[in-house]
Amino acid sequence: MNTEAKVGLFVVVSAAVLLISIYRISTSTIRGAHVSYKTYFRYAGGLEPGADVLFGGIKVGNVTAVQPDTEDPTRIEIRMDVKTGTPLNTNSMAKLGSVTLVTSPVISISTGSNDAPRIPPGGVIPSQETVSVDDMERKFATLADSAHSLLSSVEKDVNDLTGDARKLLANVNELTGKPNQQHVQEILANADAMVARISPRIDQISDQIMKLTNDADQVVAKAGPVMDNANTTVANANQTITDLRQPIQKDLADLSKTLDQARGLIVDLRASMRAKDQDFTYTLENVRSVTENLNELTESLKQRPWSLIRIRQPKDREVPKVARTP
Repeated sequence: MNTEAKVGLFVVVSAAVLLISIYRISTSTIRGAHVSYKTYFRYAGGLEPGADVLFGGIKVGNVTAVQPDTEDPTRIEIRMDVKTGTPLNTNSMAKLGSVTLVTSPVISISTGSNDAPRIPPGGVIPSQETVSVDDMERKFATLADSAHSLLSSVEKDVNDLTGDARKLLANVNELTGKPNQQHVQEILANADAMVARISPRIDQISDQIMKLTNDADQVVAKAGPVMDNANTTVANANQTITDLRQPIQKDLADLSKTLDQARGLIVDLRASMRAKDQDFTYTLENVRSVTENLNELTESLKQRPWSLIRIRQPKDREVPKVARTP
């Protein structure tokens, strides 16, 4: 093998090694830049692997698998690869959506909250169910039935209102008929005549009220000086009371002191009277006894005054005998 062939073979082998190295490095870089997450829905809505994954409206990955959950067949497990560093947190919410009406379904994840804990790689993103087309059709059907019932009820109410309005118009027509119009005209004519009769009296009452008002103004004008004099008198009385207040207070204080002394004297006198009450009682008894003795002596002297000079009482005189006439 000549030199040129060896050089060519070396160049081809080197190029192949370089391409393989570049492929492996790029593949490992791409794989290392994504992490796996999963979420669950009751309704997938035609979602397929390869669909975009949006975080706050920005594409951050793709759906890798859409299949029923092995543990709960009533829900759909959706796996996705998301770029490393995407701030998925526990307040983030995954839901089924679409960028436009004609595009394929996508997984839209909300940004959540900055304070919420981050979801670790391989974790489950909380999901929010999307209303399916069948559910919307059922709700529309229920709404249509309710609207039909509401229209029927409204139609009935409108018919009732129409009947009431017709009765009202009939009553109004009856009220505005010729007999009622003539009656109203008679009432207005009587009212005009009454006003014409009462007008002079009203004028007279108005004049009297004006006269009373003028008299009241004069009385108020005359009462002005009297009120001023009364105010002056009240002011003088207040000043006099102010001047007399201090001496009166002093006299009241002296009187209170005198009363306290009198109370003390009365208390002492009561104590002395209680101490000498027994002696007074004995003295009074003796005086009473002496008085009774004096009274008896006086009565005895009145009846027998000779007892003062005679020891024995003289004999009573005989009654003289009167001669009888024949």
